[in-house]
Amino acid sequence: MGDGLPFLDIIFFAMVAAFLILRLRSVLGRRTGNERDRPDPFSPKPEAESDADNVVALPQRAKLAAELENAPPGSVAAGLTQIKLADGSFEEKQFANGARAAFEMIVQAFANGDKDTLRPLLANDVYDRFVGAIDAREARKETLETRLLSLNAADITEAQMKGSVAEVTVEFVSEQVNLTRNAEGEVIDGDPDGIESVVDIWTFRRDTRSDDPNWLLSATRTPS
Repeated sequence: MGDGLPFLDIIFFAMVAAFLILRLRSVLGRRTGNERDRPDPFSPKPEAESDADNVVALPQRAKLAAELENAPPGSVAAGLTQIKLADGSFEEKQFANGARAAFEMIVQAFANGDKDTLRPLLANDVYDRFVGAIDAREARKETLETRLLSLNAADITEAQMKGSVAEVTVEFVSEQVNLTRNAEGEVIDGDPDGIESVVDIWTFRRDTRSDDPNWLLSATRTPS
C-alpha cells in the first residue's frame, strides 16, 4: 500500500499540469497559420497598439497649433501640421520612407500584372485604371518589362486635410528601363539599353478616423 502513494502523487500532478496547459491555451489562443496582414509600406506594425496612439498630447498639440498659425496658408508645412493634428502617429520621415517603398512595389506589380499586390495599395478608381491597362496589355499578348534602376527623389510637394481625409502628394524622380514585347518576344516599344529619367506625381490619401493605417494611392499624373 505504501508503494502506491508516489504513483498516485504523479497522476495528481500530471492532471494539474494538464489543466494549467489547457487554461493557458484558452487565454493566449493559437495561431492557425492562416493569418495575413495587408501590405502596409508606410508604417511598421507596432508590437502593442493602444487607442492613445493617434491622440496628440496637449503640449504637443499647442506646439503644432502655433506652427500652423505661423505657416503660410496653403503651404506644404501648413498641410503637414494639419495632418499631424488630426493623426498623432503621422511622421514625415516615416511617411516618406513608406512612399518610396510603395512606389517601388506599385511600379513592379503593374509591370508584372500582379493585381493582388496592387489591390490593397490603390484607391478603387486608380485600381480600376491600372487593371484596365493590364487587361488590355494581356489581350494584345504583350508584356511589360520594367527595371527600376534608382529612385533619386521622393519629395512631398502638397499636403492638406479634406475633412477627416489626409492627402499628401509626392514627386518621384527615378531612372528606369521600360520595354514592351509582343507575343513573339520582340521589342515593340522601348530600348533595352535606354535609361529614362521618369517623373511621377502621386497623391496618397488616408482617413485619419479609420483604424486602417494604410495610405492609398488616389491619383497619378506627370508634370505638365
